[in-house]
Amino acid sequence: MITIDSYKYKPSDIANWFLCHIDREAGDAITHLKLQKLLYYSQAWCIVLSGKSLFEEDFEAWSHGPVLPDIYHQYKHFGYDALPSCDCANSLASEAENVLQQVQRLYGEKSAKYLEELTHQESPWIEARAGLPLELRCSNVISKESMAGFYSKMLQTNEG
Repeated sequence: MITIDSYKYKPSDIANWFLCHIDREAGDAITHLKLQKLLYYSQAWCIVLSGKSLFEEDFEAWSHGPVLPDIYHQYKHFGYDALPSCDCANSLASEAENVLQQVQRLYGEKSAKYLEELTHQESPWIEARAGLPLELRCSNVISKESMAGFYSKMLQTNEG
């Protein structure tokens, strides 16, 4: 079993970072669905690149991809609308912020639907769903270990 340390941020700290670092003047926006996927990829890549998770909470393998239930409940009332800006007073470790910047650069331009479909093709979500059809509710945890293993292999494949 892999031991993964944690920065011990709250998921809302990382959500706020993304909500504060989009170019609203250029017309950019983040929906609730997209925010969940950016949080997921941030967690995955932080584990792979730093050996630490951003936060201790686990994602669940919901029909629309990985979801943090607390973040879902915090923003669900926005539906499909763009999320508003927030208090931008985050103070993150430079290593963690570097990962967030990379995730923003790689995934931030993609649509929420594209990111949802991408997670549906990756083994951490697939394995956590354990073959359940999309229309069935699922709260199975996507383990940090499965994320670490899958994205580490992805990184090695892209480097080699």
